[in-house]
Amino acid sequence: MKIPKEVVAALKKEKVFLIAAHINPDGDALGSCLALSSALESAGKEVYVYNKDSVPAFYRFLPGYKTVGSSLKKAIAKDPVLILLDCNSPDRAALERYSFRKSIVIDHHETENDFGDIRWVVPAAAATGLMVFYLIKAIGIAFTGDIARNLYTAIAVDTGTFRYSNTSPEVLKASAELIEAGADPAFIAECLYERWEKTRFDLLVMTLNNLEIKNGVAVMHITKDMFDKTGTTSEDTENFSNLPRAIKSVKISALFRDIGDGFWKASLRSKGNVNVAKIAELFGGGGHKNAAGFKISGGLKSAKEKLLRAAEKTSRDR
Repeated sequence: MKIPKEVVAALKKEKVFLIAAHINPDGDALGSCLALSSALESAGKEVYVYNKDSVPAFYRFLPGYKTVGSSLKKAIAKDPVLILLDCNSPDRAALERYSFRKSIVIDHHETENDFGDIRWVVPAAAATGLMVFYLIKAIGIAFTGDIARNLYTAIAVDTGTFRYSNTSPEVLKASAELIEAGADPAFIAECLYERWEKTRFDLLVMTLNNLEIKNGVAVMHITKDMFDKTGTTSEDTENFSNLPRAIKSVKISALFRDIGDGFWKASLRSKGNVNVAKIAELFGGGGHKNAAGFKISGGLKSAKEKLLRAAEKTSRDR
């Protein structure tokens, strides 16, 4: 993977960094941030890791997760260089009110804008974690066990633990190198998939019970009342939108989550060549070919109908 020389030069030259990823961070975002932070700190840099949202409980096996802060006061006072990971616009990281003397974007999302003084956006990359893997090697820093666990988790999450179509020889070679450096695949898989709280499982059961399928599109929803009844939060819904893809006839899976003030957050997943990023873009959202999302206002019934029409239109246009 070719890394822009400007990225490497900036990481070697600058002294203070603020690393941030998108709100509601997933394993790729968190693993990438924590791995790069650890690598830069080992090189004598001062590094702050920011996310507006707290680290979900099921990602607290990641080394260094306690360094992720939700306050910017101390970091901003140091006039840092911003490194935006796994997203490419400041509003996705809740940073739209701030300005930085220099900004670096490292991302692999298909939907992008022109933010960033230095941009390294590779939509074909399986995970931002894979890009950070090569970046750490390029700046000459050895992988520790902690860095390896974070990067392996990042890559595993965005490849569906090596089940998705983006699982390439490059992905497997990098992952093998991370295992050699100390990542434990069995432990990471257990943490990701086999340590659920009973309340989270209760929420999943309620969500699956409202599953509807029409023309190859599976739709589920989660209301505020469902969160209240199970004692769960939005962070407990990660990976729910993937599950209906196990049904042979389903090409697109959608999860609508009530986010308040009359808005719903739609998480889309697809199989094969169905590009849900194109669907999300119709509603002002975006993402990857097989994983994307958007926000929509109005009633749930209307939101579902609009999604089904958009899916049908996208299918005709292919």
